[in-house]
Amino acid sequence: MSKKPLFFYGWIILCFTSVSMMLVYGIRQSFAVFFPPILNDFGWSRGSTALMLSLHLMVYGFVAPVAGYLADRWNPRRVMIIGITIIAVATAACGLANELWHFYLLFGVLVPVGNACCGWPLVGPTLANWFLKRRGLAMGIGQAGSGLSATFAIFAQYNISLLGWRYAYFVLAGTLAIILLPLCFAYFRYRPEDKGVKAYGTDKSSIVPIESSGNIRQEDWTFKRALKTHRLWLLVATQALFWGLGYYLVLAHQVKATEDVGYTTTFAASILALLGVFMAIGQLSGILSDWLGREKTAVLANILIVGSLIALISVKDTSQSWLLYIFAIGFGLGTGVFGPTVAAGAADIFYGRHFGAINGLLMTGTGLGGVIGPWLGGYIYDISGSYAGAFCLCIGGFLLSCVLFWIVAPRKQRSSE
Repeated sequence: MSKKPLFFYGWIILCFTSVSMMLVYGIRQSFAVFFPPILNDFGWSRGSTALMLSLHLMVYGFVAPVAGYLADRWNPRRVMIIGITIIAVATAACGLANELWHFYLLFGVLVPVGNACCGWPLVGPTLANWFLKRRGLAMGIGQAGSGLSATFAIFAQYNISLLGWRYAYFVLAGTLAIILLPLCFAYFRYRPEDKGVKAYGTDKSSIVPIESSGNIRQEDWTFKRALKTHRLWLLVATQALFWGLGYYLVLAHQVKATEDVGYTTTFAASILALLGVFMAIGQLSGILSDWLGREKTAVLANILIVGSLIALISVKDTSQSWLLYIFAIGFGLGTGVFGPTVAAGAADIFYGRHFGAINGLLMTGTGLGGVIGPWLGGYIYDISGSYAGAFCLCIGGFLLSCVLFWIVAPRKQRSSE
């Protein structure tokens, strides 16, 4: 009779995924601090320059289901190693770019391919595989790294100030490769079976009963079958509105909007970093959705987000820095709580052997919204001279995403805790 392990390996997986998310998405999040010096050097319009982030999100969205499929059917660790390598090479090459199309190709196309191969499209299913119980908490801890990735802005800004934006790209690429590749080789395991153990919350059966009035059991969804359900497409729309249109529009332009008021780039980057810290705190609060329910937690998150954006829009001069702190805290907490709540809700409904591909399709929603968000924020500024209209549009997108998530109703199909 085999002995029960003294230490559950899933906790190592949680630590690895948090570090991975911080470094992988740190490249994307640092766009906000590279945006001003690139504009200053080349004189391009804000809309056309921000389009590189829109393109980035679009490509990420379309590649994510492919990455999830490869993780389900091929070698997940090999997929992740390939992704890390692509990001590192493409990021370093950004330091050599001289034309707008160079950035479109490198940051807009290649970096998101790498992100899809080693980011949430693999991390989300990995956590779902390792944790049947306390899935909201596990998703939150795993996503906390993506929140802390915004603190990469301070690291990037320091290197930009010290070395210039070109050499800063080399530093970010080297940091990613030197830290993450060895960790991936040593510790990453996609499924508990790869270590000869069972998932957290598994007793004799890997199927966990679902709490519902009809006593339904969790189904093994195929990708084709999931495509026929309205709940999946509503989740895709939720991701598009919340992340693509809302979050990434704000991310792309918050630093520049803060500079426009009269603050320094360093202060604007520190606000972004503070946002990231509170986003991580919010993601660590993923257990809230295990207690309160997914939908109620989503409503709470959106109240924080709307209040924070009202504070951001209200900033008129450098005497109102307190409003920026309110924005950073509220927006960070709200987005941090919402992310793992939706991820856990999706896993509650669609978890199974094909969840990697299904989860990847949800990232397509982020990409579809992202095609519009960052570019539209820049375009609205170019024609109006203000970000107020763009940020108001974000408020509408966030609220509608919450309504759609409520209609999806993961409360009807929750895993027993």
